[in-house]
Amino acid sequence: MELPRYAEVDLSTGEVKDYPISRDYFERYLGGKALAARILYDVLPPGVSPLSPENVLIINTGPLTGTGAPSSGRFNVTTKNVLTGGIASSNCGGALGVRLRRAGYEGLIIRGRAPSPSFIEVVDGQIRIRDALDLWGLNTEETRLRFGREYGTLVIGPAGENQVRYACAVSGERVIGRCGVGAVMGSKNLKAVVASGKKKIPLAEPEAFREFSRRWVKLLQAHTSTGEILPRYGTANFVLKMNRAGILPTRNYQRGKFEQADKISGEYLAEKHLVRNSGCPGCPIRCERRVMLGDKEVKGPEYETLGMLGSNLENSDLEMIKLWNHQADLLGLDTISLGSVLGFAMELQERGIKDFGLRFGETAGIAEVINKIAYREGEYSDLADGVKAMADKYGGREFAIHSKGLELAAYDPRKAVGMGLGYATANRGGCHLNGGYLVFLEALGPLFIDALTDKGKPALTVLFQNGMEAISAAGSCLFTSFTLVPDLIYKMNPGGAVLRLLGKSMIGSRFLLERTGGLLPCLLPFNSLYLFPQAQAVRLATGIKMTTGKFLQLGERSFNMERVFNIREGLNGAEDTLPLRLTSETIDPARADTKVDLSSMLPLYYKIRGWDKAGQPTTQKLQQLQIVV
Repeated sequence: MELPRYAEVDLSTGEVKDYPISRDYFERYLGGKALAARILYDVLPPGVSPLSPENVLIINTGPLTGTGAPSSGRFNVTTKNVLTGGIASSNCGGALGVRLRRAGYEGLIIRGRAPSPSFIEVVDGQIRIRDALDLWGLNTEETRLRFGREYGTLVIGPAGENQVRYACAVSGERVIGRCGVGAVMGSKNLKAVVASGKKKIPLAEPEAFREFSRRWVKLLQAHTSTGEILPRYGTANFVLKMNRAGILPTRNYQRGKFEQADKISGEYLAEKHLVRNSGCPGCPIRCERRVMLGDKEVKGPEYETLGMLGSNLENSDLEMIKLWNHQADLLGLDTISLGSVLGFAMELQERGIKDFGLRFGETAGIAEVINKIAYREGEYSDLADGVKAMADKYGGREFAIHSKGLELAAYDPRKAVGMGLGYATANRGGCHLNGGYLVFLEALGPLFIDALTDKGKPALTVLFQNGMEAISAAGSCLFTSFTLVPDLIYKMNPGGAVLRLLGKSMIGSRFLLERTGGLLPCLLPFNSLYLFPQAQAVRLATGIKMTTGKFLQLGERSFNMERVFNIREGLNGAEDTLPLRLTSETIDPARADTKVDLSSMLPLYYKIRGWDKAGQPTTQKLQQLQIVV
């Protein structure tokens, strides 16, 4: 077994040295966000400010990254979260991860602050810190093009340089979007990390791995979700589904339905704007939309952007959403947080609290405001600090839509209460993915569970969160999990008796999960192409004895490791909450149950997790997961 190679890079001193990863750590945490959480806990002193030189930035890959497994061109960035003060973990499908492995490294641990703008270059096993004075001030596209096609890149734009608290980093045209990773890079005077190399990525059982990967690709291509819907519409296909379910954020989450949703839908985009589809390196799903912006072909908006810069602002102008999306990518801004900030500012104006010149339904001037946010010009510097900071300064905390400081994604949880529990307990804040994405069963379909009941939601949230963690740790795309729902179900009558019965049975399965403390899935002693195929792929790639059960336990270990880090940094169970708008205001006045009742779900969620009543992992749980702190 070849252990992953990590390097520690100190930007303050210029020192580069190996950071050894033990076999024990590799087998327990694999890579990606799981191993990065363990390393961050080990190397970062408690209480460090996220934008100080002492903060640590970890860029790493998973064991499947660049191997030829489908949808495995992924890498992860982990640091201390600028918005929450807890853990930040963001995943990306750009070329840097693959190129980093081919350059001879699985991960970089970056600390310190360079005396002047710099970039890190990794080429064929050699790491150098280079001068970036001529790159400082360039947008993300201009910076990337300076390096040419031979490099995989991760770059920041002006928003990162100016330490906008939700600045992102960009790899190719894919985005490390959330938690202010771009601001951390900017605080370190780090404009870019680039990598190139020719190393062959080792496989424990190369022939068996390649055969398994071929079968996996065929499964993805034959499945309705990953072979038809996502390639045709991308994530934009969610717009009309979420609108029908009543959870498409509208007017800063005042409503869950947008009357003009059809004008920003994936179907409308495909009919009127789509040039072609594209995808990340090595991905057969190809969910990216390519559209025209004037005479230039650019990346089209994803669902989250359509929701947060569309319905959330009461804007149905798809041309403007395309423009703002591209502008945000060039400047290096997270479009989820950006849309939330703009919506919050609009409601402040609507209520007569503060006027930033922004109005619901009006698009004029927003492009200029986005620019001012990125450059922190005048009072718009307040918008650069995020919704929580704005509410602390101006008021309006009850309608400041965030959890732990991170703005929520484009799903109103009042008609998907399991998603609400996920938002509240997600380790990086208001994240749909780290939260488990239970909206997949509550609204996306084709297999539906009762979206308004709290029954079964704690158990299913734990299971989904653990699965998401494990997939990311392996270096695989979360969209591969869509095939967990058999394709046959996509062919059935959506409102038919069979699907209704299946949905009820999933809620009923909670008893098994609750009575085994959530451990039941971790007992599965086998591997399957149809149930977390990443487990078998990891076994064939690394030689680690991985079963589906052990794979899910890896996810549980990862989630708990992140939780332990957060508790050390002062984020405890009291932070597992949502804004009053979502917990006290019903989205449907005729239905008292269209709000998120966390008090009915959190105690059972903690119990299933093996945490105490305050939301802290017990000593017994940490010992069970072999987490040493």
